[in-house]
Formats: sequence, structure tokens, C-alpha cells
Amino acid sequence: MHTTRIAATLLALSLGLSACGKPAAENSTADKDSAPSNAQDEAKLTAIARTLSPPGARVFFITPADGDRVTNPISIEFGIEGMSVTKAGDEQPNSGHHHLLIDTDLPDPGLPIPATPNHVHFGDGSTSTEISLDPGTHSLQMLLGDHRHIPHDPPVVSEPISITVE
Repeated sequence: MHTTRIAATLLALSLGLSACGKPAAENSTADKDSAPSNAQDEAKLTAIARTLSPPGARVFFITPADGDRVTNPISIEFGIEGMSVTKAGDEQPNSGHHHLLIDTDLPDPGLPIPATPNHVHFGDGSTSTEISLDPGTHSLQMLLGDHRHIPHDPPVVSEPISITVE
């Protein structure tokens, strides 16, 4: 992968140098499209192939419900339809494992889901957990990852919910 980036950078440099001193009309648009020109193009080079999700697959919270007022420890139960839950590393069709997103946006769908305090992995195949959060309002969202912790295509993601910890 590192070699691909170097080759793309060298190609972009050579194309840029070959266009130096020429009027804009002489600069070929084909040359501009042949090498990464911005961060989005670079991300495409490093993205990983995604596992397809079946139509209608979904994940959701059984508990808590959107708007609930809760106390620690907070019991969370994950629901899934149209797919099955497996452990990370188990490559089976129409399956994945849960990730709980706490007070964060969805991660890049072309990359593995990060492992941070805001991206909690359940690679053991768990469908429930207990967590503790600081008092206040928090957003929770679920995201299914494939056997490599990469979101499916299209992503199997819940609607975000908001809870208040008292």
C-alpha cells in the first residue's frame, strides 16, 4: 500500500511538472484525473473493501429508549434483524458484531471502526452490556461491523438515541 502512495505521488509530481509553463487550455484534464489530487482521492486509495449487507438489515436499541432518564450502571440491549451476530474474525454471510458509539459521529465506513472510549467494540458477539457515563445528556448509536470491524455496505446502523444520566 505504501508503494502505491509513492507511485501516485510521483505520477502527480511528474504531471504537475509537465504542465508547468503551459497555458491552462493546454493542461490535459485526463492528466488531472489520473492521480490523487486531494484528501478524498487519497482516502479512496487506503479504503478497504466492504462486506455487503442484505436489504432490510437493521440494528436497534431494545433498551434504553430514546429520551430515557437512567442511572448508572446503564443496561443496554442490542437488537438485530435480517442478520446474525457473530464474533469478530468469524467470516460468515450476513453477519457481524455490534459497536456502540457514545457521543460521537459515525466513523469512516471504508476503514475499521476505531477502538476508543467512544467506539466500544463487542467482538465477542455480545448483545448486551452495562456501562457507566457521567451525569448529563448523551447520544448512543449502534453500528454493525463485519469480521474485520469494517462497516457493511450499506452500513447497518441504528438511529441515534439520546439518554440523560441522573
